[in-house]
Amino acid sequence: MSSRFLNPRIAIFALLILCGTSPNASAQKQRIPPGGHVAVVADERLAALRSVPEPSARLLRRLSRGRFVSIRGSSRSRDGLVFYHVVVTRRTSGWLQSEAVIASWRPGDDERLLRLIDGADEFDRVARARVFLDAFPRSSLRPQVLLIYGDAAAEAAAKLSREAERRLDRRELPAGGAPEFSYYLNYSGLDRYNRQGVTFTFDRAAKKFHYQGAAWREIMQRYPNSPEAAEARKRLEALANVKMR
Repeated sequence: MSSRFLNPRIAIFALLILCGTSPNASAQKQRIPPGGHVAVVADERLAALRSVPEPSARLLRRLSRGRFVSIRGSSRSRDGLVFYHVVVTRRTSGWLQSEAVIASWRPGDDERLLRLIDGADEFDRVARARVFLDAFPRSSLRPQVLLIYGDAAAEAAAKLSREAERRLDRRELPAGGAPEFSYYLNYSGLDRYNRQGVTFTFDRAAKKFHYQGAAWREIMQRYPNSPEAAEARKRLEALANVKMR
């Protein structure tokens, strides 16, 4: 492995700090694989763990986005692809295409992840932006990603409002005994966004979800002189007007 890789223990501790959590809290959510140099899966389309460093090799398992891996070595396939030998758990290891993961110690990975975010659909933009915000707290690209994250969440709110209206049959709601708005707030379509840190408010009169705006507020607080701050201000003003109706 290249000498630019961090000491394994330092890498693990650094990634825990980057993810904004303590070692104990992280252990409850996901165990950090032992040893090696820690990275996180960002492009699940390439995250096929294989028996040898070849794209056609036997598939061991497919890794999900946000999964931590520990890099132990690297090899180049016959096609010129770089594969990392990674440990996923104490009992699971294999070969993973290098482009599947990002790491704060690898130069240019924040730019590469931003390109992935730009090319994704609405939920993938939220999920990949969340990975970026956890892994690159000091990147100069962070205001851009916060704006993308907030805008994708707002787009999701409109989509979820339409879906919930279709799926929650008003004729059946009173029979359940609970207030109508509580069915909306417990709508299962919200779950995956909640796991990405997205919080929605609910307009009971209009029966619409709205993104709460945390990413836009962070831009205003931490990056007030950035080009994204002007856009964030517009979105927060629009959100305030919605709440006033």
